Amino acid sequence: MHAWPASEVPALPGSGRDLRIHDTATGERVTLAPGPVARIYVCGITPYDATHMGHAATYNAFDLVQRVWLDTKRQVHYVQNVTDVDDPLLERAVANGDDWTELAERETALFREDMTALRLLPPRHYIGAVESIPKIVPLVERLREAGAAYELEGDTYFSVESDAHFGQVSHYDAEVMRRLSAERGGDPERPGKKNPLDPMLWMAARPGEPSWDGASLGPGRPGWHIECVAIALEHLGMGFDVQGGGSDLIFPHHEMGASHAQALTGEHPFAQAYVHAGMVALHGEKMSKSKGNLVFVSALRRDGVDPAAIRLALLAHHYRADWEWTDAVLTEAVERLDRWRAAVSRPDGPSADALLAEIREALADDLDAPAALAAVDRWAAAQAASGGSDEGAPGLVSRAVDALLGVAL
Repeated sequence: MHAWPASEVPALPGSGRDLRIHDTATGERVTLAPGPVARIYVCGITPYDATHMGHAATYNAFDLVQRVWLDTKRQVHYVQNVTDVDDPLLERAVANGDDWTELAERETALFREDMTALRLLPPRHYIGAVESIPKIVPLVERLREAGAAYELEGDTYFSVESDAHFGQVSHYDAEVMRRLSAERGGDPERPGKKNPLDPMLWMAARPGEPSWDGASLGPGRPGWHIECVAIALEHLGMGFDVQGGGSDLIFPHHEMGASHAQALTGEHPFAQAYVHAGMVALHGEKMSKSKGNLVFVSALRRDGVDPAAIRLALLAHHYRADWEWTDAVLTEAVERLDRWRAAVSRPDGPSADALLAEIREALADDLDAPAALAAVDRWAAAQAASGGSDEGAPGLVSRAVDALLGVAL
């Protein structure tokens, strides 16, 4: 599976700072100091609907992580998956009278278009669940052979008790875990499981649903969490720098994925830091496909909204914050974009050296994009009020905003 084309990242003078970011597993800010190649895995979409603002906010956050790392002169090895077979996708295909593979391909293509328009840097490896099945099956077999998995009526489950570190990503209690498991794809009420929280690794073939050869597991398809583990271990290995996604993935997805990997390898941790973006709401409720309260990136683009304004609307909120999409949010972003473009269109302006340092400082401090935007606002206001004599300033501002915030002026 291919990703989307990369936009050029302008070179900037000097170098940025190492990133300090909130780690869900410790509840504290940690300083990330990767080697020459920083490794990040961000969980991708289940492609049964177009990219909504919640998706865009999440991927925008991890695009900032990449840009901070690139500004420290590191390379970035970014991996993202596509869950191109799963219950929600199959259910939507049936409801719409679609072929499930065509639905997945169509929505994945639209996602790529949205990411390109928003100028989000693409992953080096963009991998679908279906193409990963030959890698997934041996992992499930290894877990079963190690006593970390068991069969129940043809399905194969992971035993959470096989990982001594289970629970150390989310730190939720058993009652919360059980509730979230039921809400987010688990089956804690199924009789016969060793632990209600045990997640499925391999689902035996169901009538009328797609299935693949599972070797000793029998025909079926993979569970949700093992998909990401197989892809991450194949391309990044254990102990990579950042596992990222929305805060709704803390449990069960990231908790279970960590336990799968740790049980497989005997190593800990799966990722050095677990980083999670907040949720975007509309009309007082979290924006989600199940609720249908969605604002789509593609619909805004069709209405003529500049993708740079959409990106500025996302950047105006701290990545970990929960916030609400409104018409006023977009209006403010459009007006900000106009002010910034007017400011950099002049032949000279106030010195921008301090501004570059402010943007770098803000982003290195837990991706404080709102503070970075405020710094550019101040420079643009000074430009509008009295201008300046630095002929290189507008160009430096334009390059800095592009390289560090992903906004083309």
